[in-house]
Amino acid sequence: MASVTVRNLLDETHRALRVRAAIHGRSAEAEIRAILDAAVRPEGRVKLGSLLAEIGREVGGVDLEIERDRTPREPVSFE
Repeated sequence: MASVTVRNLLDETHRALRVRAAIHGRSAEAEIRAILDAAVRPEGRVKLGSLLAEIGREVGGVDLEIERDRTPREPVSFE
């Protein structure tokens, strides 16, 4: 996992981070991780799979129903 060092952080900002972390019951470092995660991965983001499924529905749908072969198979022999 990567690590980041933040230099020249204002004392007021550091104090506010510690208070915010205490309110959420976590360390200042964990609070910073949560803030960064929320900033770069917003809840409203569109995921590729969801986008492709929506496009498929808009063009009339795609039949992805595949018939599975249910023929019994013999176990593999390694001899």
